Amino acid sequence: MDATTPLDVKEHFDAEVQKNRVLSLEEWESKWVTRNIGFHQEQGHQLLKKHLDTFLKGQSGLRVLFPLCGKAVEMKWFAERGHTVVGVEISEIGIREFFAEQNLPYTEEPFNEIPGAKVFKSSSGNISLYCCSIFDLPRANIGKFDRIWDRGSLVAINPGDRERYADIILSLLRKGFQYLVAILSYDPTKHAGPPFYVPDAELKRLFGSKCSIRCLEEVDAFEERHKAWGIGSLFEKLYLLTEK
Repeated sequence: MDATTPLDVKEHFDAEVQKNRVLSLEEWESKWVTRNIGFHQEQGHQLLKKHLDTFLKGQSGLRVLFPLCGKAVEMKWFAERGHTVVGVEISEIGIREFFAEQNLPYTEEPFNEIPGAKVFKSSSGNISLYCCSIFDLPRANIGKFDRIWDRGSLVAINPGDRERYADIILSLLRKGFQYLVAILSYDPTKHAGPPFYVPDAELKRLFGSKCSIRCLEEVDAFEERHKAWGIGSLFEKLYLLTEK
């Protein structure tokens, strides 16, 4: 699929079947405890690598947000390129593993604006990871962002929370932003999620009033492990959202 692909590609899946599916924060945390983290990509995200120049536009010193960051290795990529990275993640395990696996010394401190939250900062100062719910973020004074890389966030949010999520994301964007989001397309009648199926029309509904939406690429992302989900195909679509 090339960059000129319109957003109204016909999809024939019933998106409604997942709309009432709810996972609690505790269930997400337990995935880290039980090592059920098939979503983590040790080599980083290949589509992001491929489209990195389009995303960064040659700019330096950007503030980049990773919502529901897990231990994404790409956070280190951006920091090494001189950008400031902020991540939000409910699992303290995921955050600690990120710093350990990337050999980055860090400090941790309570984050008083959100009860029970902590912030973990790399000693170099350009990576700050907040251990809290993304929905608590509006209470935090973390500023606005030039870029957002959303790989496992929109597809992980409970479908009923998407509008709240979109409002938060839009509130965190600076003028001239680029919001890169990866979504998954599969038959949701066969797999309950997460990750959840996000149709193109949903992306348009959530962000279309404020953003221009362009599909950069669609790839076949089906792997052997996905057979256990009961599905026969899985496509990943990479969208770039920019200011209207």
